[in-house]
Amino acid sequence: MTEFKTTLIMVGIMLAYAVPGFILIKVKAVKPDHISSFSKLLMFVCQPALTLYSFNKADFTKELGVNLLIFLGIITLVQLIFIGVFYLIFRKKMGDVRYRITTIATTLSNCSFLGVPLLEAIFPNSPNVAVYSMMYFLSMSLLGWTLVSAIITRDKKYISIKKILINPATLSIAISLPFFFTRFKIGAENGQFLEQIGKMIDVLGKMTTPLCMLVMGMRLATIKVKSLFNNWMQYFALAINQIVFPLCVLGLLTLLRVDDELKWCMFVMCSCPIAAVVQNYAEILGEGQDIAANMVLLGTISSIVTLPLMALLI
Repeated sequence: MTEFKTTLIMVGIMLAYAVPGFILIKVKAVKPDHISSFSKLLMFVCQPALTLYSFNKADFTKELGVNLLIFLGIITLVQLIFIGVFYLIFRKKMGDVRYRITTIATTLSNCSFLGVPLLEAIFPNSPNVAVYSMMYFLSMSLLGWTLVSAIITRDKKYISIKKILINPATLSIAISLPFFFTRFKIGAENGQFLEQIGKMIDVLGKMTTPLCMLVMGMRLATIKVKSLFNNWMQYFALAINQIVFPLCVLGLLTLLRVDDELKWCMFVMCSCPIAAVVQNYAEILGEGQDIAANMVLLGTISSIVTLPLMALLI
């Protein structure tokens, strides 16, 4: 029951962050046209800082290195399978952007923006949980900047080596890995200057959750609340993403008998609500913003029920 209570409190606090964003739009202190700018700040500044923060907390060992590669391989494979299955199911309706957004929303999980603080709360004595989340985010980002972007826009130009190698997730992990492998810490133990740099990285990294929820609150203020509940696609994506997907992943990991820490980290992250990056990609690419925002919002609101229930399995 400890995991249930911890998860319930954490999700409640995260949802509270959305309130200021909602108010800012309603009082016209921020214009709806500016929401995409906040999304870019989240993806291009705060997320890379979160990556550095996560790797800086973990201590590299050979066993951890192997587990991270196993984690990356498994989560990439299952995401590809789920996206592929729903792409085939909806292939005749891909001309409608709503079906394209639904295809990716069934799979992409809010593994870092919400996953990192959640994992740190559930497993407070494990410094490795945050770095596992970065493997998940790397996998999701590699798919996001290539396959997911191609599905949303129906433009194959996004399927390229350049998009795989040059994106915020890949670049931030490439910067983090040398420090991780050499066990060099960006902190007080290596001088006052690096102590301040470390503090700056920590602050920017921990801004991801509040900023993510602020963006959601802003988007919520721009739509009719009724639209959150009157489309079957949103319920479908929610059920697959937050219930079916994590249970399938847990079953697979149990069969494979992987390391327990790896298994439960992946399960918690797969149980997180529909990824905020679904909305972010839609905002940046300029297609399907409304349906994406509705799915992310409904998924995040419903996670106050689904996430604590899933946590009971830990």
